[in-house]
Amino acid sequence: MSSVAVAQPGVRWNPVRLSPRTALTAGAAMVVLAFVWASTQGAYAITPAQLWQVLLQAVGAAPTAEKAPEYLVFVNIRLPRLLMGVAAGAGLGLAGALMQGLFRNPLADPGLVGVSSGAALAAALTIVLGSYWLPDMPRTLGSWALVGMAFGGGMVVTALIYGLAQADGGTRMGLMLLAGVAVNALALAGLGYLNFISTDEQLRNIQMWLLGSLGGARWSAVALVGAVVAFAFGLGLALARPLNAIALGEAQATLLGVPVERTKRLAVLVTALAVGAVTAATGIIGFIGLVAPHWVRLVAGPDHRVVLPGSALLGAALVLAADGVARTIVQPAELPLGVLTAFIGVPLFLAMLRQFRSKV
Repeated sequence: MSSVAVAQPGVRWNPVRLSPRTALTAGAAMVVLAFVWASTQGAYAITPAQLWQVLLQAVGAAPTAEKAPEYLVFVNIRLPRLLMGVAAGAGLGLAGALMQGLFRNPLADPGLVGVSSGAALAAALTIVLGSYWLPDMPRTLGSWALVGMAFGGGMVVTALIYGLAQADGGTRMGLMLLAGVAVNALALAGLGYLNFISTDEQLRNIQMWLLGSLGGARWSAVALVGAVVAFAFGLGLALARPLNAIALGEAQATLLGVPVERTKRLAVLVTALAVGAVTAATGIIGFIGLVAPHWVRLVAGPDHRVVLPGSALLGAALVLAADGVARTIVQPAELPLGVLTAFIGVPLFLAMLRQFRSKV
């Protein structure tokens, strides 16, 4: 007797799965569309025709004797933040896919390894106490002092959580989760104390950094973050097959010859590098690493050879689109990017929880 698929109450409809090539092509197209759309948005609007002329001038295909205002706005202000948005979204999306694959849980987030809370604590320390500890630092290093301290703080906290997760000669993911919760809570307590003792100006600087923004993007920062994210992306793609095996269980992956402990170390390292570099340069941008891999997995399946690059592409498109909205929704001011991604991400996260609950 042939079986017939019948829709039943309480059973969720699964969307049609895309082929790997189609899914990645669609992701790349979304990045291009979001990039073009975000290029035209902002307090100084640029029409599509003006944008086309600017691009022709930028590549030398049109005369550049007299640079129009839109050319100067796009090349000097908007293009660096757009490229930073691509790097930030790609890094966060990749890190989220790695953490979800490592924990084998679609609700896992890059913040579990503590890099965001560590970067936030180090940034607040620099803002509040940096001028007392090293009075010449702001003058000699400028904003790079904050970027370097935030990146270093994220690396230190991640190393601490990873060390606490070691037991019986291996990394216990349950211990890492518990250690991450505890250390993140401790970092937030330290951040709260620094908020309490800070001046009004320092408190405003801390809050603006915590809310996240691409507004401070410079070409030097774009080059540095882009290089780190590209390096992390290359390492992350090499983990696709091992993560596919770990999805079957650590014991089964070991029997298949997968170096499980090495895969865990590399996944944590790649996550820390990508999220640390992005957070140090832009502040905290939440929920991108949570929702992007989940959406890719829904439409393209669980194969990490597709999920990892697809999450990077979708993350880049989401950050670009969110930044374009942030620059226009409260003109002439600019809405912090982290606020907007939270407004979008929280409902999606709750929907994911509902779907996850139906499967338990």
